[in-house]
Amino acid sequence: MGHVSGGHVVLATGFNREVACVAGLAGVVPVAGGGDPVALRARIEAAARGAAGIVSFGMTGALVDGLVIGDWVVADRLAGALDRACDPAWVKALAAKLPGAHVGGFFADGRMIDTVAEKLALGERHRALAVDMESHVAGMVAAERGLPFAIVRCVSDGARHLLPHAITVSMRPDGGVDGKAMMRSLAARPAQVADVARTAAGFAKAMRELKRGAIRIGPRMAFAG
Repeated sequence: MGHVSGGHVVLATGFNREVACVAGLAGVVPVAGGGDPVALRARIEAAARGAAGIVSFGMTGALVDGLVIGDWVVADRLAGALDRACDPAWVKALAAKLPGAHVGGFFADGRMIDTVAEKLALGERHRALAVDMESHVAGMVAAERGLPFAIVRCVSDGARHLLPHAITVSMRPDGGVDGKAMMRSLAARPAQVADVARTAAGFAKAMRELKRGAIRIGPRMAFAG
């Protein structure tokens, strides 16, 4: 196999609201996983027929101090469930579209990191700036198909912040949000209400920047092949 010159770019992300950020962007076919790696893989594989490349896009959690909500990370390599370099030309093109973006390592293995200590340790051990739950899946499909691969993500929570239970249990496999699951979690653990509010505010800020960034990146997510 291999990439198709002039073909579309598959964009892998976590949630439907992240998909909405690239609505109408020419040459981009987005798919969301909603925390289900098996479903995400199947969707990426289906969308990858005739594709020129695969990019992981959306929100990300910082693994190092100094990254703040709204900062962009363009990965030059991925560690975790898959160790591979990102396409150098694509990395350069994405960084040029996002002045001030942080370029460096990225980590993904599908786990929800549940302690601050582990987040910081992963960042140090793998020289990774940030983490998500989709990039390793997208990277595996890209490797198997001989497609160029990139990661471009916007920070939605800092290295010393953990996602509250109500957020993690509300992820739906179709990329949507399970509002009932969130409310059940809040009812059972009311102490997390303030943290959920802070997390939601961070997500909202990151979403605004995602939309602005998608416009700056442009058609085919800046892929030139």
